[in-house]
Amino acid sequence: MGLKIYINGTYYAKEDAKISVFDHGFLYGDGVFEGMRAYNGKVFRLDAHMDRLFDSMRSLTIESPMSKAGIAKAVNETLAINEIKDGYIRLIVTRGAGTLGLDAHLCSDPQVIVITDHLALYPKELYEQGLRIVTAGTVRTNPASLSPQIKSLNYLNNILAKIEGHLAGCVEALMLNDKGEVAECTGDNIFTVKNGKLRTPPTAAGILEGITRAAVIEIARKEGLSCEEVALTRYDVYTADEVFLTGSAAELIPIVALDGRAIGSGKPGPMFKHLLEKFHEEARA
Repeated sequence: MGLKIYINGTYYAKEDAKISVFDHGFLYGDGVFEGMRAYNGKVFRLDAHMDRLFDSMRSLTIESPMSKAGIAKAVNETLAINEIKDGYIRLIVTRGAGTLGLDAHLCSDPQVIVITDHLALYPKELYEQGLRIVTAGTVRTNPASLSPQIKSLNYLNNILAKIEGHLAGCVEALMLNDKGEVAECTGDNIFTVKNGKLRTPPTAAGILEGITRAAVIEIARKEGLSCEEVALTRYDVYTADEVFLTGSAAELIPIVALDGRAIGSGKPGPMFKHLLEKFHEEARA
């Protein structure tokens, strides 16, 4: 059976799933999305994703055509129709069709789209060997200009940094903010481990407040581990005992080198392995 894509209450075959070329989500990246994971047929922290989606819509003054419960139901039904137990979900809400101008008030009919599929963001060996990444020259967007808490369809800032990583032979890149502090990678949040203590940049550093990031902080504290949200520099990453990334698609994945400098032993560390195991236990519970 081919994949079925949900658009505003109707399911379409993959090749027939279309929206208007006048939709401002297409024309200007004017829309929001959530990337989610399903384990054993259940979406991990679906309520948290719904809350973030609706906060993003409110900040952009996009009027949702559906309630939180309605969209959550559409997500679960799309998983079931596609018979996906363990997979990835991309939920999108666009501004809707309008004119070629920027005036959002001339747009109508926001589109709610749900895409589900199986996803392997990184091959298994990278979880065992770790990623080698570089620092991008592209600076993370200043929160005063565009809040990174809005998970918008316009990811050009991240894409430019991702291109830099690719050109350097890496699958990821670290992004700094305009103060020179560590923000996040192009698609994932970052954690360091030093002397048994976890640290991760605060939202004020210009990061998206990741759902998986929040889960890891909760798990760490349940395990009695110290976990601080503090400003970090590249020095803190270079000198860390361990570094790992978190994200819905990536889950947890280790970083073993930054800018050619080995981190710790140059191999995935025990803290990462422990937290990944605990994360899987919670996600699959």
